[in-house]
Amino acid sequence: REWTMKTSIVFLLCISVFPGFSLGRVVGEDETGFAECNMFFPGQVPPEGFTEPFHVKICQQYNKEPRFATLYSTKDKIPLYSAFKYSKPAQTKEENWLVEPQVDDPENDLREMVREGDIVGTVANLGANQALTSDYVGSGYERGFLNPSSLNEEDFQMATYTLTNAVPLSPSLSKSWHRDIGTVVERALVPHCSKKDHLYLLAGAIPSSVRVKGKVSVPETLWLAACCDAPQRWSLGLVKKTNDENSLEDLTVGELEKQLLAGVHLFKGNCGEDNQSQEKIEAILQAVSQIRSGEQVASDNEEAKDSGLVRKVAGIIATPFIKLLELLIYVFVELVKFVFYFLWLVVKRICGTVLDGVYSFCHGLVSYLKAISMVLISIPYDAGRVIINIFLGFLQIVQDVFTLTYRILLIPVGFVLHLAAFPYHSICAIPSVLKDVASGIGGTFSLVIDATATLLHGFYYLAGHIVKRFVPKGSSDD
Repeated sequence: REWTMKTSIVFLLCISVFPGFSLGRVVGEDETGFAECNMFFPGQVPPEGFTEPFHVKICQQYNKEPRFATLYSTKDKIPLYSAFKYSKPAQTKEENWLVEPQVDDPENDLREMVREGDIVGTVANLGANQALTSDYVGSGYERGFLNPSSLNEEDFQMATYTLTNAVPLSPSLSKSWHRDIGTVVERALVPHCSKKDHLYLLAGAIPSSVRVKGKVSVPETLWLAACCDAPQRWSLGLVKKTNDENSLEDLTVGELEKQLLAGVHLFKGNCGEDNQSQEKIEAILQAVSQIRSGEQVASDNEEAKDSGLVRKVAGIIATPFIKLLELLIYVFVELVKFVFYFLWLVVKRICGTVLDGVYSFCHGLVSYLKAISMVLISIPYDAGRVIINIFLGFLQIVQDVFTLTYRILLIPVGFVLHLAAFPYHSICAIPSVLKDVASGIGGTFSLVIDATATLLHGFYYLAGHIVKRFVPKGSSDD
């Protein structure tokens, strides 16, 4: 509800220009440290001692690139610290606050930080473990950065506008904290680190029992720890009490750790605190002291007080109008979204109907052309087949005529030939007949002679047998 029209437009532009938009990732328990964001700690070793079950590690990303690391307290709904490196500051961008869905619902499929309004109703227990925009509305507190956007270059600034990097601060305290931290880092810390990309920064908050709307803890102390992991190593801590906007205490990292949870170690090996150059530390502390006691800082404090008072009065007067304007803008944005979705649905339906009609017309046209083509192709084929059949029929008729004529002519020719051949065959057969007759007569005569001889031989044999049977045998002389 707090989004203005300009903020909405900027967000939509970011989404359209950067399709790979990705701001954060909750690191699981099975991953070591902060995963890809370990690069923001000296030696890639995160602080030790933050072991409560409600401490959640988040690797804040933008365009799929790690930008800084955050340890978030789901109990207090504020970050305990954000780890980052100094980069060349860019012009401050428009505010575009986002939330991390996986802090409340680790089982959801979202893998990036999104606008709160886009996931209402789709993420289970939204706001159960993290602060939401509604927690700050009308509370008198601002969303104060731990990792200030003013200390980041353009690509990193968008990633800092997340509620997992914000703590509730009064407007004047937020201004003084970011001004003091920015000035100290740029004028006291960066010039004394020979390798600026080896300057590691931890900005944190110590929760208190005071809670905004009974949910978000108001920090009682803000702190900054710096480690220059260059050949000349040194470290430094700064503390600001929230009940004193003008306070800014410098101390060693070891002294700062004593104000935090028991057993906490911010940097690996305390970033060489035992062996650091005293001259280097004195030069840094002198620069910090000059910044803290400078006339510019004092005048800025007075200006902050005056502007804070004016802002409070103006805020009391303008709050109803601002709320009404926000409501109108919200209604207008939702109306525009509704009109856009309605038009999109209408266009989608019309386009679908038109495309279906075009498809049906094209399909019918193709079928018609196919049928016509088949008919046109079959006409020559059928005509040729008819002509061939007619020709073959004619040939068959001619063949039948010739065959019938041949058979008709074949009858008298054969008869004449047979008549002509009869005398020849008759005369030529006479010698054969006479031969056969002579052979028959000779055979008959021979057969009669053979029969008579055989009969006489039989009678002779019979008579001889009877004589031998009945006539007694005589002498040999007889």
